[in-house]
Amino acid sequence: MSVATIDTPTGPMTLTEENGAITAAMWGGPKGEDDTPLLRGAATQIGEYFAGTRTGFDLPLRVNGSEFQQAVCDAMLAIPYGETVTYGDIAKQLNVPAQAVGQACGGNPIPLIIPCHRVLGANGLGGFSGDGGGMAGVELKVQLLRHEGAAGLLI
Repeated sequence: MSVATIDTPTGPMTLTEENGAITAAMWGGPKGEDDTPLLRGAATQIGEYFAGTRTGFDLPLRVNGSEFQQAVCDAMLAIPYGETVTYGDIAKQLNVPAQAVGQACGGNPIPLIIPCHRVLGANGLGGFSGDGGGMAGVELKVQLLRHEGAAGLLI
C-alpha cells in the first residue's frame, strides 16, 4: 500500500494505492509521502480537474466493498461532469430503495474521482462522503458542484 497527500483548493487530500489501483481518497487524514507513477498520475489529474482542464478521471480504481457498493460507485462514475442525478434516479436504475443508495454514496471510499458530489437528494443536497480537511462535507459538495457549473440550483 502506498499513500500520498496532495494539496487541492479544497484542502489536503490523501490518496491510497493498493496493487495498482486507487482504493481511497480522503480530505485530511494521515499524511503520506509515497511516490509511485499511479499516485503522481492521480495528483496530476486532480490538479487538472481543479484547474478546469479535466472533466473526467482516467485512473484504475478499486472499490473494496460489497457488490452493491460497487454497483452504486459504477452508477456514480457514469454521471457526466457538470450534471447531477438524485439518489432516487440511481435507486430506479438499480431497483433498490433510495435510502440504500444514499448510504452507499456516503460510503464512497474515493470521493471526487468517483463523483458522489453529483448525487443529490430529492429535496436538497443530501450528504457527502468527502467530509474533512477543515471544510464540512456539504460545504465541500457545494464547492465542487459550483466548480463544475452544476450549482445553478444552489446559487
